[in-house]
Amino acid sequence: MSMFEDLQRGLAESGTAPGQQSYCVDIVMCIDATGSMGPIIREVRESAMRFGDRFRDAMKASGKNVDALRVRVIAFRDYITSKQSPMAQSPFFSLPEDSREFHKFVEGVKAKGGGGDGPENALEALALAMRSDWTREGMKRRHVILVFTDAGAVPLQDPERTGSQDYPSGMPGSLSELGDLWAGTGKGGMPEERSARMVLFAPQKEPWTYMQVWNNVWTSYSRAGSGLKEIDIDQVLQILVNSVS
Repeated sequence: MSMFEDLQRGLAESGTAPGQQSYCVDIVMCIDATGSMGPIIREVRESAMRFGDRFRDAMKASGKNVDALRVRVIAFRDYITSKQSPMAQSPFFSLPEDSREFHKFVEGVKAKGGGGDGPENALEALALAMRSDWTREGMKRRHVILVFTDAGAVPLQDPERTGSQDYPSGMPGSLSELGDLWAGTGKGGMPEERSARMVLFAPQKEPWTYMQVWNNVWTSYSRAGSGLKEIDIDQVLQILVNSVS
């Protein structure tokens, strides 16, 4: 069964019929910013100014109305090998009101250093995403995390990385603890399990294959080290619209 079929089945099983549904939606994009990821970063950059309008249009076509949309970006690399900032974080930008600021931040994200199919500090980026200041507004909320990477991930609290002065404090100690954050049972994690959605554009390797067992996580596998060249923004939008059903 394809990922699109899985998403549609999830909508049917939820008993939620398309109609005049209104949502407050927060999206956090975790983007691998190593050298091989240049194509997808350029795609995000070129689409930044139009992202809010296109997302709202796609939601409306599916019978869903977006009352409020905010987007945040976390660009990650590796705490050892990267000569650039290993973790660049933006605040939430309200779209379309903050489109200019959103565009400016994404313009500053450059794909440099490392890359290939070597593991990066993606799990730390995920932990930071889960600890975002998620919206509590509206009758219906969706807290969405998108991950774009063409590599595996370094284990959390890796001793070689924790010695970096840039390594974030309070990180979970294992993938299991990260799963607790996702389920809303870990301290400072997702505020509502029922509102949480995650879409992974990642290679078929650990930890991404393991995370398939988490609730409301969908994966589109890609070839390691390919820079996700096969992913286009229309596919991202369609998967995202389905994932917030």
